[in-house]
Parts: sequence; structure tokens; C-alpha cells
Amino acid sequence: MCHNVIDGRYYTVCGHFYSMATKVQDCLRPNCLFSSRHPVGCRSPGCVRQMAPPAKNPIRESPTRCPDCVHRERNGILGCH
Repeated sequence: MCHNVIDGRYYTVCGHFYSMATKVQDCLRPNCLFSSRHPVGCRSPGCVRQMAPPAKNPIRESPTRCPDCVHRERNGILGCH
């Protein structure tokens, strides 16, 4: 199945991931609706009509907390790692 690949920044202290860019990974299967090899105009009920879950690709790593966690910590709001 085709799926999205999300490039982003991973904050190692809190474990949060912030997306920066998204691209589609083509599975190259003719029975996948999202593939470049799927025939135009095909209406077959046997075709795959959902993408696989997106994959996170950390292209940057920050040894800090994410901006949301820093903000929450400053304001004394609970709920961040």
C-alpha cells in the first residue's frame, strides 16, 4: 500500500515529533488507488482504497523539549513529558 512519509524534527527529551514536509511513497501496485501504476478510470471494488499509516522520518533531532512542552512548563500546565 502507498503511504505518506512525514519528515520532521524529533525532540529527544519529550519524545514529540513536529512535521516539516510530507511526501507519498508509491507502492507501485496496479491495484492500489494511490499508486502511479493504478489504471485511470478503474472502478474495480478489489482495488485498495486506503493508504497505510504514515511513517515518521526524523530528519532533525533536538536534544531539548519541544516548543509546546517549553510553553507548558513556563506556564505551569501539566501534561507534558
